[in-house]
Amino acid sequence: MMIVCLLLCLFLILSFLVYASYSIQSGIYLRSFCKKRTTEKVVALTFDDGPDPIQTPKVLKVLKEYQATACFFCIGHKIKGNEALLKSMVTEGHLIGNHSYSHSGLFPLYGLSKMKKDLQTCQCELERVTSQPVTLFRPPFGVTNPTIAKAVRQLGYTSIGWSIRTLDTQQSAPDKILARIRKRLKPGAIILLHDRMPGSDQLVKQILDLLKEQGYTVVRPDKLLA
Repeated sequence: MMIVCLLLCLFLILSFLVYASYSIQSGIYLRSFCKKRTTEKVVALTFDDGPDPIQTPKVLKVLKEYQATACFFCIGHKIKGNEALLKSMVTEGHLIGNHSYSHSGLFPLYGLSKMKKDLQTCQCELERVTSQPVTLFRPPFGVTNPTIAKAVRQLGYTSIGWSIRTLDTQQSAPDKILARIRKRLKPGAIILLHDRMPGSDQLVKQILDLLKEQGYTVVRPDKLLA
């Protein structure tokens, strides 16, 4: 009986630690801005894992057509060769965020010094290309832990999460993604997308049509923060 209780306790502790790390909305390790408490029908679009030389220009074209702005959380090692894309983002009114330089699956396991160097390298590259300060950060994979929290505090970043995870990287059918958004859509929501995915431009177009149909206005995350 004692062994069973011990195993149950270990399971509960492990479950809590996994939840704390993989649920950015929990705020257990790192407080992240995931939505705005408001009755105003505003929503923010955010894109991770770019810039992508094929898909990102298509996404930018759709956003421009709809006169919508977003925040792109960029990976540092993808900047080289895509400088013009980053400059277009800024010119067209979009916001740029830090999504780490390496975006390695081992990033959450980095020591503090290595993690800060990774983030600072990304920040420097982004600021060099865009001539804009980069203070917004989104943890790779949305994973948080005490080391990430400490690095964010020491570097003075604002961590941005989400309230609607579209699961677009799982290549779900667009109608399923739209249904997921419709079900979770509330004033002040932040939607997570990926501009590297095939067909991301058409998905964004459908999402913008849905938001318009529901009476929502798209704003940048910094407008929600304000």
